Amino acid sequence: MTDVPDWLDRLAARAVHTPVPRGLRPPARGGRPAAVLMLFGEGPDGPDLLLIQRSSRGRRHAGQPAFPGGGVDPEDDGPVGAALREAAEETGIDPEGVKVLATLPELFVWHSDNRVIPVIGWWHTPCAVYAAAPDEVESVERVPLAELVDPVNRILLRTPTGHVGPAFRVRGMLVWGFTAMVLDAVLREGGLERPWDAGQVEDLPPDVLDLAARG
Repeated sequence: MTDVPDWLDRLAARAVHTPVPRGLRPPARGGRPAAVLMLFGEGPDGPDLLLIQRSSRGRRHAGQPAFPGGGVDPEDDGPVGAALREAAEETGIDPEGVKVLATLPELFVWHSDNRVIPVIGWWHTPCAVYAAAPDEVESVERVPLAELVDPVNRILLRTPTGHVGPAFRVRGMLVWGFTAMVLDAVLREGGLERPWDAGQVEDLPPDVLDLAARG
């Protein structure tokens, strides 16, 4: 099925107008160009999104769930090419099976000094996915959107600095930080968000904090 579903067409059209949060606004200069792929598909449990869990042995973002992606290399065709290449290297997807729908405004990840452009894609011809780069990726998950928007899976997380941001508990993963902020904004702007208890604030678990402190 190569036709883009109506819900995803609407999401992509609205997501390009997603406001950039203050904490993710790029500086005037500096930072490495990077891109991530927000790959939506139709899985056995309905519409879903591809996420990876980074290796707990990594130096940056260790053990953290994320969109596949990475730095833009000179041979890439800009952020779109980089997002597709990195996703293929990390998860084994075939870029030919993906239709790119939109690129979102540039975001800045201060912790890693990356200027990141999220790329929205429709996975019209899915294939088996796996941790294709085991030194970087621990696991790969197709997470149903129904689980991501389920209010019982939504919380706010507080870091030791006092920053409070959105988070998702899905498929045994705690999705937080940059990935959760982007996902929260896109689901909201795309009209898929369901009402949830934004008063439920929890502290970042110590084991997650220990891994995050490596970078």
